[in-house]
Amino acid sequence: MRRFAGWGVLIGALAAGPGAAQLKVEAPPPPFSDGIYPCSNCHASQPVNRQRRELKDMHTDINLKHDAEHRWCLDCHDANNRDQLHLASGEPVKFEESYKLCGQCHGEKYRDWRAGVHGRRVGQWNGAKQYLLCAHCHNPHEPRFKAIQPKPAPNRPQTRSTHGN
Repeated sequence: MRRFAGWGVLIGALAAGPGAAQLKVEAPPPPFSDGIYPCSNCHASQPVNRQRRELKDMHTDINLKHDAEHRWCLDCHDANNRDQLHLASGEPVKFEESYKLCGQCHGEKYRDWRAGVHGRRVGQWNGAKQYLLCAHCHNPHEPRFKAIQPKPAPNRPQTRSTHGN
């Protein structure tokens, strides 16, 4: 697997659509919290508990506000291999390819991300591109951007008539 300077893992190939040529793209590694990954460091010795519940021992800092009424940890995180995610079909997905997981529900955003109009992408218009993963800008457990204080409106441009000329 080839690595590019300044960026992390090669994340595979994206197609522009059915039958389209595939472009290889890469992204920096996902923004894991320090000491959390690989997840198997802690989870390998723990039995799998598939019951939806409030987390009280670990991960208590996670506030699930991502369709919390219908979603829970193991809907995205793989129960048998905690060092990966999984699609709705059960197909395993590496954290470095988490865009595949996000794209299942957010198809329009995924399409726009692939095209370079959502998120950040740099590179050659007709060649290799470097992408940021969804998790570089959005917290997957609470994906909306936090509210920010609006800035004041811009000053109106001055015209000759307002100067008395």
